[in-house]
Amino acid sequence: MKEKKSWIDFISENTFIHILLSIILGFLVGAIFLAVMGLSVGAAYGRLINSVTSLKGFTYVVVYAVPYIVAGLSVAFSFKTGVFNIGAEGQFVVGAMAAVVTSLFASSLPSIILIPLCFLAAMCMGALWGVVVGILKTKRGINEVLSMIMFNWIAFYLSNYIAGLPGIKNEGSAEATKNIAANASLQFSKDFIKQAGVAPTFNWGFIIAILVTLLVWLMIEKTTLGYELKAVGANKYAAEYGGINVNRSILTALGISGAMAGLAGALLVMGMGQRISIFSSQEGYGFAGIVVALIGCSNPFGVFIAGLFYGALMYGGSKLNLVGAPTQLISVIVGTVVFFISISVIFRNIKYLKKRGNASTKKGVAKA
Repeated sequence: MKEKKSWIDFISENTFIHILLSIILGFLVGAIFLAVMGLSVGAAYGRLINSVTSLKGFTYVVVYAVPYIVAGLSVAFSFKTGVFNIGAEGQFVVGAMAAVVTSLFASSLPSIILIPLCFLAAMCMGALWGVVVGILKTKRGINEVLSMIMFNWIAFYLSNYIAGLPGIKNEGSAEATKNIAANASLQFSKDFIKQAGVAPTFNWGFIIAILVTLLVWLMIEKTTLGYELKAVGANKYAAEYGGINVNRSILTALGISGAMAGLAGALLVMGMGQRISIFSSQEGYGFAGIVVALIGCSNPFGVFIAGLFYGALMYGGSKLNLVGAPTQLISVIVGTVVFFISISVIFRNIKYLKKRGNASTKKGVAKA
């Protein structure tokens, strides 16, 4: 006779329901904050929904979502292989800067060559930022989280330094780089944008995000490399016993993850930003990738949907001030969602301890 499952067992076993409940609770907490401030919940959420459901609004969501999707895939890939890539922020920044510099110094090349070259430069820089941390971990035993945090700040100040160099810095009063070369831009033509009635920054980045999602899924689920990386992520000691080179797998994972984060930076600057401002603080795209990976449960297709959801929140949230609601409400919602997703670990541990306790009890009864 099957044992009746408790609600804790049901939630912990059904990831989709847990994510859905987390999102609902996030919006519920947001509604409570709005009510406490004396603001209309219906007006605020109505504005949020209306701003992302029109054709132009949805294309804005897509534009916003692209860097979040690819950054999320970067973090999700590292999660799958047992490495916490908190350095995606730095990899994102150096990737974006590499794309800008490449476009400026190779601006005479045709688009069909320059665009892939910018992507390649961004991915190489992102991969380098990840591999250096991997070498410090595998060769010197330095904790990768600490190294990545430091490398995030190195990337931040390096980007600001490069943005101020002659030949790269904007010649006007703007504290930013020059705009990327026109033939390095991913944006659709102005005529198409006007006729279609889509967002002015609508670009090819969404197609690239779809291709990267498929590629990551194929790599993880259908290749020997993916099997080895997942084996290391599940249990590196067992993987090593099985003949897998754990250190090489860690370096490979960080290199691929870093390359994707660098690509995300390139997609942002070539698709929407067109230039890089001198930062006053870290912009947080890499950190947002962690949130997207968590919401998407590190599944490539889940991350894709989560990236769209996050993009909708970011764009829709920017319109909340039109009804008097603070844009910071989105941070409250996202933070609450991540909190409830994170405590799924507690549910799993409770279930594990419960099963372990039952097994011990049965064993004791059998001995008696």
